[in-house]
Amino acid sequence: MRAGEYERRPIRFASRAGSAHFDDGRDGAPDDEIPLPLEAEVLALKQLGFSKPLIARMGRRALANGTTIERELLSNGGVDESAYYEAVARLLDLPFLDHISPERLMDRAALDCQLRRPTIVRLHDAQQPPVTAIAPEAHQLASLAERLARHPGLKQALAIASPATIRKAVWEAGAERRVQATANALFEETPRLSARIVMTGRQGFYAGALSSAGISALLFAAGPVMLCLHIMLSLLYFSSFILRLTALFHKRPRPGPPLVVQGDEILPVYTVMVALYREAAVVRQLIVSLERIDWPRSRLDIKLVCEADDSETISAIKALCLGPQFEIIAVPPIGPRTKPKALSYALAGARGDYVAIYDAEDRPHPGQLKEAYASFRAAPEDIACLQAPLIISNMQDSWISALFSLEYSALFRGLLPVLARYRMPLPLGGTSNHFRTDVLKAAGGWDPYNVTEDADLGMRLYRLGYRSQTIRRQTLEDAPVTARVWVGQRTRWFKGWLQTWLVMMRDPVLARQEMGLAAFVVFHLLIGGMLISSLAHPAILLFLGITAVAMMRSPAEDIALLDGILFGIDAINIFGSYATFLALGASVMIEHEKRLVGWRWIATPLYWMMVSYAAWRAALELKTKPFFWNKTPHQPRQPADGAEICDALSPNGAVASEGGT
Repeated sequence: MRAGEYERRPIRFASRAGSAHFDDGRDGAPDDEIPLPLEAEVLALKQLGFSKPLIARMGRRALANGTTIERELLSNGGVDESAYYEAVARLLDLPFLDHISPERLMDRAALDCQLRRPTIVRLHDAQQPPVTAIAPEAHQLASLAERLARHPGLKQALAIASPATIRKAVWEAGAERRVQATANALFEETPRLSARIVMTGRQGFYAGALSSAGISALLFAAGPVMLCLHIMLSLLYFSSFILRLTALFHKRPRPGPPLVVQGDEILPVYTVMVALYREAAVVRQLIVSLERIDWPRSRLDIKLVCEADDSETISAIKALCLGPQFEIIAVPPIGPRTKPKALSYALAGARGDYVAIYDAEDRPHPGQLKEAYASFRAAPEDIACLQAPLIISNMQDSWISALFSLEYSALFRGLLPVLARYRMPLPLGGTSNHFRTDVLKAAGGWDPYNVTEDADLGMRLYRLGYRSQTIRRQTLEDAPVTARVWVGQRTRWFKGWLQTWLVMMRDPVLARQEMGLAAFVVFHLLIGGMLISSLAHPAILLFLGITAVAMMRSPAEDIALLDGILFGIDAINIFGSYATFLALGASVMIEHEKRLVGWRWIATPLYWMMVSYAAWRAALELKTKPFFWNKTPHQPRQPADGAEICDALSPNGAVASEGGT
């Protein structure tokens, strides 16, 4: 394929017309053959003006997807939902409401069920009797018409509204209650798992006592204290290095084809959530990518989660006149302005049995949802999350994006599959996560106050007894290409990893009991080791330099044995980490990716110094603005960007390398 990143299929944005072109054409059966199990809908749809051949085609699709003819008509993109329900209102001789003021609803928690299945709400008006707004399904129209004929007075108490209109009114009516609950629920129910308090009183006391003891010791015994600190940091650094070295040399089985769904299997509803903030530039690219997902439209529930005051992004989405499988969710500007708060807010309206998370610039493989669903079906019940690999498509743009691609390759295709195989905790990526919806809700969703909500949620799920696995069908995304954008993003990541480590260490004994000793150690090597190695990197380089100069100026017998040992360990830590970083990333890349990276890998030492700078910046920011979300800007990619990478992937479209994944 050279025309685009994935197989290009025609994408059309819906118009306001009541009738338009329908895709799928003929399904191999006569156009006038109406499936018997759906005949209850047929009369109503004929009365609404739909042709018998069209009804027959949509009926066969409804049987295949386990839905209704009406749902297939509306999801197909050729019938506008508002126009359809206006026609229903005319058929029943009832008023049609194209807008419902949220002030007319009495908000209560029980009303939230209408976010998932919007069919009926009670509307109140100080000057008039209450009215019930309904969104009847086609198979209900005949019985409803009969009831109205027997009781004509009901027409004064009923009105027709589209599901989207009802849902929008319910979102708006309960916005403040819902956003307050989103911001506070995890902290109020399980405060030990929330990052809302950066440090508990006990943690603050221990940190202060340790700092005071360290300063006092430095005043009276600076040499021994610095030596002990050096030994401890070197060993921690070395342990983190060994973990990645193990992943590098771990034997990877030859990958088979990704799991697939049987052709005649009825698929469940799948929710896809995308958090957008100041993303008007990439909205069209995002929608094109989501439209290419290989999943029945009538079984998709796509939430475009925007900040309520981000009018530019919301306007860009509305301009596309999307089908009813898309929903804009406006998050009130209350509480922390973070992606996890937005996602947790939207989770209340998720209709799917499974939830997938993407970022605004993502281009997921069209078959990723089907692989995830098949993997969930084949996995034990304790598998709550699946992580798809992220591949950088703009690695050729700068040396920063090239090294970023090596880093992502090492993590998502090298380290995480090894951890998943041994059922160890996974620090999830912030996108292309797939969850069992019921487990995600039971776990409390995302922590609104943790700015790397992905890593935090991965650890929390593990503590609750759930496990994560990896799948193979990838998501393409873009890396920062400038130092300013990269540092801002990486500072936020380090700040969130610090939050995650502090949350875990509020009660380390309990955390060890919940996770088990091996997983608890792996957590510290993953998160703690990464933090320590990044913060200590400049100091170890300085020690290496000073010791190297001393060795060159002094006879070998004058160099203390311990200094020589530490020099050797630190040299292994630094240069071994560089080598492992490059080797692990390259070992799971395809040849074309390696060619795109080229010789930019020689900037690895500079990249690691930038990592260290971001880590120290994050440590300072944790004190001054712990919940600040440093937004990463995105721009749309050219249509052919990433095409060569997809061309070079294995024939089944999943990530593969010479060594497998």
